[in-house]
Amino acid sequence: MLNRFLRALASLGLGATVLGAMMMMPAAADGLKDEIAPTGKLRVAIAISPAGGAFWCTKTETGYAGVPVDLGKSMAAQLGVPVEYVVHRNSGEITDAAAKGTWDVTFLPKDTEREAKMSFGPVYEVADATYIVKAGSNVTNFVTLDQAGIKVAAVNNTTTMRGAQAYLKNAKVTGYATYDEIFNLLKNGAVDAFALSRDQLNAMAKKLPGTKVLDETFKKTVTAAAVPLNHPQSLAFVKKFMTDATSDGVLRQAYDNNGLKDSPIRTQ
Repeated sequence: MLNRFLRALASLGLGATVLGAMMMMPAAADGLKDEIAPTGKLRVAIAISPAGGAFWCTKTETGYAGVPVDLGKSMAAQLGVPVEYVVHRNSGEITDAAAKGTWDVTFLPKDTEREAKMSFGPVYEVADATYIVKAGSNVTNFVTLDQAGIKVAAVNNTTTMRGAQAYLKNAKVTGYATYDEIFNLLKNGAVDAFALSRDQLNAMAKKLPGTKVLDETFKKTVTAAAVPLNHPQSLAFVKKFMTDATSDGVLRQAYDNNGLKDSPIRTQ
């Protein structure tokens, strides 16, 4: 029956075109899967912390939760492969692993340094980066913060840490591996301030009475999906996925599922 169908199309001059398209579609799909999921699974790199927001994920009794967790699951379902979460302590570790072939896609803040190590899709979140200061501190703004002897903590090798280092000329910025480590340092008064996004710091302030989130902003942190360099099919897929997820409500649902119902989706 297929041969009769193709002969009929050939009489109209369409047989070669249709046959070529039929042969190319499965090959194109297989080529994408070979590139974006070479192990047969979509390995999604995530960073674990109680900070929340559109980047950080949390460990649960049954697995992991977070906006990247939901997006990775939806992406894998669209590809028709299982999802596997590759856990890191921070976005810097994810960046360092970009060329090692240990993950296939991730969702993290981007800056110029990271754009040299991975390829990014559309931005899906824009956040204000600022500081929270310890209880009892005399620091009230960026001017009083940027003084010799002031100790500022940031999560190591992150876009926020690099932004704080570029902005502060006198205060000392030190990187630490995890959010939890810095939380405890701030709680015990061992550091004067912590650089992070405003929404995360506002949540932290509720847990640390007497601390204060400064009103000013020193940088805009933009978050996007990313794939390793030289993965053109993967990048094209990720760009389309994120564009569709923004318009069809998948991204909004991921926000709502992870305590961000009041947070608008801000693209760039």
